[in-house]
Amino acid sequence: MKLPGLLFSALIGAVASARSMTPMASIAVARLLGNRTPGRLVLLDRPLFRFGALALGIGELFGDKMKTAPDRTVALGLLARVSSAGIAGAAMAPHGRERAGAVTAIAAAVPLAYLTLAGRERAMARMGQTRSGLIEDALIVAAAAAIVSLAIGPIGSQRTGD
Repeated sequence: MKLPGLLFSALIGAVASARSMTPMASIAVARLLGNRTPGRLVLLDRPLFRFGALALGIGELFGDKMKTAPDRTVALGLLARVSSAGIAGAAMAPHGRERAGAVTAIAAAVPLAYLTLAGRERAMARMGQTRSGLIEDALIVAAAAAIVSLAIGPIGSQRTGD
């Protein structure tokens, strides 16, 4: 599916607003399956990055349910979102527009972090931290998988030769 410009970068930035590590984890899965992203980043060719991003993504899904988990809008949470959104946004951008993709993703991630936090707080008041977190996880992971899948095309169609 061919969509205009930096749309996938903006969408992956929106994912980072709710789960900071999910964008990079979803890209890592695609790269582990041998697919290229539209934007070229040497970082994505490093096995340590791929497996590290995947581990961080999984860890975040568990850590988010802990009562001691900080809000996504604390300084460290926003820094994680900026970093992840920037890397993922660059990867989702058309080749040659990686910097613009990074900026676009960050511009989506930071303000939406406040909006997604407000939604999560309302959901926690209704159904508790664990249940609301699991529902948010399912929505965010599915969104990330769909965004990355649409950006790279059918699985296996763009083998990297790894």
